[in-house]
Parts: sequence; structure tokens; C-alpha cells
Amino acid sequence: MFDSFVDGYRQWRNFRDTVDELSSLSNRDLADLGISRSDIPQVARESVSK
Repeated sequence: MFDSFVDGYRQWRNFRDTVDELSSLSNRDLADLGISRSDIPQVARESVSK
């Protein structure tokens, strides 16, 4: 049970770190990556689920 809690926390932490990192980029930098600001949560979810 504890291991699943730790795994869940790690996934959430990775999600938040990805969202924070992408959110810090300018709109131009995001466009260069092919990401719009509204896509950030989805991109973060996809990066964690891999």
C-alpha cells in the first residue's frame, strides 16, 4: 500500500514539475515546440503516463 502511495506521489510530482517548466516558457518558445498554453496539462499527463 505504501509503495502505491509513493508511486502516485512521484507521478503527481513529475506532472507538476512538467507543468511548471512548460508554464515558465514564453508563448513563442511553446509555439516552437508545437504546444499551446492550453495543451500544457495534457502534455504533462502524457509525459507522466509513459
